[in-house]
Amino acid sequence: MTDITRQTLDLPRRHKRSLLAALAGLFVLAGCATAPPPPPEPAATIAVEEDVGFSITEEVAIADQVRLDYDNALRLLEQGLVEEGIAGLTAVTEAAPDLAAPRIDLGVAYHVAGDLEAAETHLEKAIELNPEHPIAHTELGIVHRKAGRFDEARQSYEAAIDIFPGYHYARRNLAILCDLYLSDLDCALENYEAYMNTVPGDDEVEMWLADVRYRIGQ
Repeated sequence: MTDITRQTLDLPRRHKRSLLAALAGLFVLAGCATAPPPPPEPAATIAVEEDVGFSITEEVAIADQVRLDYDNALRLLEQGLVEEGIAGLTAVTEAAPDLAAPRIDLGVAYHVAGDLEAAETHLEKAIELNPEHPIAHTELGIVHRKAGRFDEARQSYEAAIDIFPGYHYARRNLAILCDLYLSDLDCALENYEAYMNTVPGDDEVEMWLADVRYRIGQ
């Protein structure tokens, strides 16, 4: 059977994350002599495309201008203006240092720019801020794989799957890693099958799955 070229999914091109405002209600007691406190700044809510299967909320207060700056930086990246997008995201991370989402996008942007060391730094910081962020773990796995650190890539993908077992992009990436880089066909089989259970009708992955089954002897 001929070899099949496989690529891991580049999540930034497939997921559009946006920053939304989640405003808390403000109660003013009748007859209170003191002025009411100012309303809180909105918390950051990260909306992820529906096909991923989950949403992520970060309880971090942010100013409206930071939210606008973040959206603008993402638009710059979508337009292929990577350096400008990196500059914009850097400013956002400085203004909202406790927010994981722009750290992830900054890591992805540095990955696209070819700076794997900077990408790893920002993705690890995102995980430090939000250890339960499956996208951050998956993106870090992609960076590790690009750097030839396959065992660490596996750990990152598995961390994403532990958080959200139905995260099919992490499943696919882990299957490819085990298949082509780690020669672990049992791992490849398990994760190709899990991916196909979530994304039926992917003819490309179905062909890869058949190839693994053939090599295992099924």
